[in-house]
Amino acid sequence: MRRNVVLLGAGVMGQGLARHFHRAEFQVAVVDKSPVALERMKHSLPELTIAQDLTELSDEWKSPDLVIEAIPEILALKADLLARAEAFFSPHVLIASNTSGLTTADLCRDMRHPERLAIAHFFNPADVIPVVELVASAQMPAERLQQLADLLRASGKEPAVLRRELPGFVANRIQHAMMRECLHLLDQGVADAETIDSIVRWSLGVRMAFTGPFAQRDLNGLDTHLNIAHYLYPELSAARTPSEILQAKVAEGALGRKSGAGFYKWDQTTLARAKAAEAALEALIRQETQGASGVAQQGEQD
Repeated sequence: MRRNVVLLGAGVMGQGLARHFHRAEFQVAVVDKSPVALERMKHSLPELTIAQDLTELSDEWKSPDLVIEAIPEILALKADLLARAEAFFSPHVLIASNTSGLTTADLCRDMRHPERLAIAHFFNPADVIPVVELVASAQMPAERLQQLADLLRASGKEPAVLRRELPGFVANRIQHAMMRECLHLLDQGVADAETIDSIVRWSLGVRMAFTGPFAQRDLNGLDTHLNIAHYLYPELSAARTPSEILQAKVAEGALGRKSGAGFYKWDQTTLARAKAAEAALEALIRQETQGASGVAQQGEQD
């Protein structure tokens, strides 16, 4: 039986999720108040069902396998939409929020049945990056979270269940800690943005794609890591507020790709380079996941 999913939001994440679930042969419906965003998605994926409001969905969409909220990171908007989704969809339907850091307690504040809610934090591009961080609401039974994890795994994702909830989950805490230091180095004039990017890409980045921080430390030697940590930790940025450089960029409207300029000028050449990098990343991920699957199957045969 073919599974189906309803996506609430047709922005960047919604588009990526639509491509992912369509590729996994799910039936996909997308709800967004913007007709322009919906038509853009419909043009690239004609098989989609689209609607500007939940009430426009036919009765067959009231009992999907999963509903995913993927609208901007504004708590009031998310809480209101999740409450409306709870009222619209059948009681057994799982509801997930694609928040990057809001808490389940805040997200389900207007829901009558918070046991239906979990956070499913996908990463951009959502149709490429395999892992999804999962955080259950305090009221969600373990078996319901497992149901969500199994469903995402069936779509081709790699669920990563967190044992407890904390702001930023795991990935964003690590990402922001790294960016805090990168911005500090930029502010101190140690190197420009392009140089820092190059160092991270071709040292940490390529290694992390195949190991991860703990495996990498094991390979290097924990005693070596400890010796460096003793003298380096006091030198690292411990800023408690966002970088002045970052705040100035946002204040002047230099938001990155979406505005045409950020740390880089996003002309056609830069956009083409980013698209090529995304394609290379997708190819690498497919190669690695297929290789891992092959090794597992060989192990079972042995």
